[in-house]
Amino acid sequence: MAACVLRQGLLSTFRKINRKHTCRVLYFDFNRRGDLQRRRLLCSTCNVFDIQQKRFMSSRPEGKVLETVGVFEAPKQHGKYETGQLFLHSVFGYRGIVLFPWHARLYDRDVSPQAAESKPEPPGAHGTKEVKGKTHTYYQVLIDTRDCPHISQRSQTEAVTFLANHDDSRALYAIPGLDYVSHEDILPYNSTDQVPIQHELFERFLMYNPSKVPSFVPRDTLRAWQEKNHPWLELSDVHRETTDNIRVTVIPFYMGMREAQTSHVYWWRYCIRLENLGSEVVQLRERHWRIFSLSGTLETVRGRGVVGREPVLSKEQPAFQYSSHVSLQAPSGHMWGSYRLERPNGTFFDVRIPPFSLESKKDDTPNGFLPGPFTSLA
Repeated sequence: MAACVLRQGLLSTFRKINRKHTCRVLYFDFNRRGDLQRRRLLCSTCNVFDIQQKRFMSSRPEGKVLETVGVFEAPKQHGKYETGQLFLHSVFGYRGIVLFPWHARLYDRDVSPQAAESKPEPPGAHGTKEVKGKTHTYYQVLIDTRDCPHISQRSQTEAVTFLANHDDSRALYAIPGLDYVSHEDILPYNSTDQVPIQHELFERFLMYNPSKVPSFVPRDTLRAWQEKNHPWLELSDVHRETTDNIRVTVIPFYMGMREAQTSHVYWWRYCIRLENLGSEVVQLRERHWRIFSLSGTLETVRGRGVVGREPVLSKEQPAFQYSSHVSLQAPSGHMWGSYRLERPNGTFFDVRIPPFSLESKKDDTPNGFLPGPFTSLA
C-alpha cells in the first residue's frame, strides 16, 4: 500500500531488472516512525533493487515491519492479462486482481494514431483537430479493501454505479472496490496465498486452482454477473488530452433512463483522472463544464474544485481520480470543459477537458443479478 509510483520510471527499472534477475519479491515495509509509510521493492536475489515511496496515512498496522506479499512478474508488452491476474497499480499503488478485460477505443488528442475511426467535435468545443481512435485494453478489477483507506485521497474506490430499480429516480447504487485499469498501469505479480485479495466479492467471483496460470479462475457467478450487467459495465470510449504537462483522461458510462413526469431522464457517469507529467507542483482550484444536449440545450457549470476537493498534483503524488454523474432529457449529448490550476507562485492556468459524447443504450436496469451488498447514494 504505497503512494503514487511514477509509472514510466518504474517500468523502465523493471525491464532492466528482468534481464538479470528472475525472482522479484514484493514486500510491504511499514515504517514505525509516526504515520509515514514506505514501500520497498526488493530483488530477492541480491537486494539491489530498493525503491522507496512515501505516503502519509491516518493509521498504520502493527506487527511485522516487512511482509512478503508475492513475486513480481515481467509486465506484458504484448497480449492481455487473464482473469485472476494479481497486480499492483503503478500509479495509485493498491493491490488488485483482474476480473476481465475490456477493449476500448482510445481517442488521444496528443497523438495522431494510424486508425480509421474518428470522433467529430461537439458544437462549440475547443479546437478543430480530428481525433482518431485506436483499440486499447482496460481491465475490470477488484481492489484490496485493506488498501482502500490509503488511496481514498487520491482515487475514488466506488467506480461502478447503477440506477435503482424502483420509482425513486434519485437513487443510485454503488459497488465498492471496483476500478477500471489501463494495461500499462498493471504491475503483475503472483502469490501462493489462496486468498491474496480481501474483498467481499473475491471468493464469490474467483476460486483457487494451483494447476492454472494465473492460479485464480472465474466462477460461474462472475460469468453470469458480467453477462447480465454487460451494458452498464462496458467501457467503450476513452478520451485523453494533455495541457501544460497535465493529462486529463475521461471515461463515460451510460447508466440508464428514468421517467420523470412527462419526460425521460437519461443518466451517465464519467470517471476522470488528472495526472501531472511534469515536476512542478500544481493544485486544482476550479472546474468549468459545458454540457450540450441533443434537445438543443447548452448548460454551463462552474464551481470550486471537484467532488468537494482541491487536489494537489506533485511529483510524489502525481494523479487524482474521481467520478461523477450527469443527466439529460435527451438520449445523447456532449460534454467538454476545463480545469483551472494554480502554480506555487500564485499564477493560474487552464487545462482542457477533452470533449466526449454521451450515448444511450437500450434501457434494461441491471437489477436481476446484483451480488451486493450495495451502497445507496440517494
